[in-house]
Amino acid sequence: MTAEEKAAGYIGLAARGRRAVSGEFSVEQAVKSGKAFLVLAAGDASDNTKKKFRNMCDYYRVPFLIYGNRESLGKTVGRQFRATVALTDQGLAGAIIKELKQNA
Repeated sequence: MTAEEKAAGYIGLAARGRRAVSGEFSVEQAVKSGKAFLVLAAGDASDNTKKKFRNMCDYYRVPFLIYGNRESLGKTVGRQFRATVALTDQGLAGAIIKELKQNA
């Protein structure tokens, strides 16, 4: 199992446990309210979206990573397409960061 597949499993687990939010508005709210422990953006999200969330995450000191594409990110949280996902569970966020950083 690759690191990306393991990360997808953790993201799916977080989504099923209501420990992940997706969509621009929800992710922005989670970051600004201090509930987000990790923000993932799809590699094929618009440059504006990636820049906006990268800057926001820098400001609020939330880890920010690029993950897959909109379709794969959406599929991991049980939706069709998602450009951004925020993890609100610290343990799962840490596990995902560990898996994706290992691969990079």
